[in-house]
Amino acid sequence: MDAILNLIGRDADLFAADIASHEQELTELVQGSRFLVIGGAGSIGQAVTKEIFARCPKLLHVVDISENNMVELVRDIRSSLGYIEGEFATFAIDAGSDIFDAFIANRPGYDYVLNLSALKHVRSEKDPYTLMRMIDVNIFNTDKTMRQAATTGARKYFCVSTDKAANPVNMMGASKRIMEYFLMRRSVEVPVSTARFANVAFSDGSLLYGFNRRMEKDQPLSAPSDVRRYFVTPKESGELCLMSALLGENRDLFFPKLDPTENLLTFSEIAVRYLASRGYEAVECASEDEARARVGELKAQRKWPVYFFKSDTTGEKDFEEFYTEHESLDMDRFNSIGVIKNKPEYDAAALTRFEDTIRAMRRRGAWTRQELIDLFNATIPEFAHKETGKFLDGRI
Repeated sequence: MDAILNLIGRDADLFAADIASHEQELTELVQGSRFLVIGGAGSIGQAVTKEIFARCPKLLHVVDISENNMVELVRDIRSSLGYIEGEFATFAIDAGSDIFDAFIANRPGYDYVLNLSALKHVRSEKDPYTLMRMIDVNIFNTDKTMRQAATTGARKYFCVSTDKAANPVNMMGASKRIMEYFLMRRSVEVPVSTARFANVAFSDGSLLYGFNRRMEKDQPLSAPSDVRRYFVTPKESGELCLMSALLGENRDLFFPKLDPTENLLTFSEIAVRYLASRGYEAVECASEDEARARVGELKAQRKWPVYFFKSDTTGEKDFEEFYTEHESLDMDRFNSIGVIKNKPEYDAAALTRFEDTIRAMRRRGAWTRQELIDLFNATIPEFAHKETGKFLDGRI
């Protein structure tokens, strides 16, 4: 983890003091409880699963559609943490399926249900079909599993949100903002807490994860030079989820206290640091073609071609923020975690219209991207969709 911390400009685990001061309470809650982690084979899901496992729960079940990632999760846990007396089992199931519904109906119930499943990429908004699946995963599956948690007597439901839900400019962030409205609606039935995240360094599919793949394949690195992001380590992502799930009050939204003057980094800065950590000097190229052509030449000199560009793709926010000026904050409870204190406020009619409109589109078997954007605009008053006509899949 030290190598990742150096890369993102920090020298210590962000939540170490908060974890240490609450460790006894966290451990007692875990040891006395039964857990279900949905989406537990993704990067954040694996991290929070390991945090729970390390504290010896009564029962820990993990559900995910990625069979291969689930196998790696089990191998990782067995090779690092070993075994526990409580039950630990994984299930390769889609949380949106009737198979999952049968699974829940035939279980004795869980004390804590943590949902880490999500479509998380801005690039997912390029076509109407992926957008509809994003609505399914990020909104409707969340509402369904929260309803199931309430019905089966769960003490708490946790679901991960995103920093992109604060003043959203893309459909992914907007989908999570709508999800937060659904959480507020369901919070009268079962206590809920959530967290807005920074970028998780080297998480599956992230740009930093892609840097590893590009170097493995002798390919150039590419990154925007004007997009600034906060970063946390995979372990920190698991710790933030655990703290929110176990210690958050109903409707609390946790976020990392990061300083915009110290912790907001451009992707191009990260690329240069990353190459230096691998023993290479970054050589900036004027075009994608030049960057592709010079890998062999520069690699022999312990240098690596990079292509940096000004961002011009749809939905790309220039900087990240965790909260808006209209949200009520508690910045005193934790050392490195801020808390948004939510009330059960939502536009019930707007949520019903949202559900009814999506169902009508599905029944007719056709919908357009613009129809979905218009529906999101009608549901989120502050939504300022950033449309440029260009998408990340058109970049190197």
